[in-house]
Amino acid sequence: MPIVVNLDIMLAKRKVKSRDLAEQIGITEANLSLLKSGKVKGVRFATLEAICRYLDCQPGDLLEFKADEE
Repeated sequence: MPIVVNLDIMLAKRKVKSRDLAEQIGITEANLSLLKSGKVKGVRFATLEAICRYLDCQPGDLLEFKADEE
């Protein structure tokens, strides 16, 4: 998948537990886990905004485009 989710890296940098983030932004730990693993097809801007606000980061810190090598 060309979009890589670096949420786990940002959580480690900010020393925040997934459980705490999920609780603060109002999503389940299961949904946050799916987002971290990149198994979701999309993310709501409201969710992305809440994550960025809580972790004090930019969307580009969480999402990265990597072109498929052919």
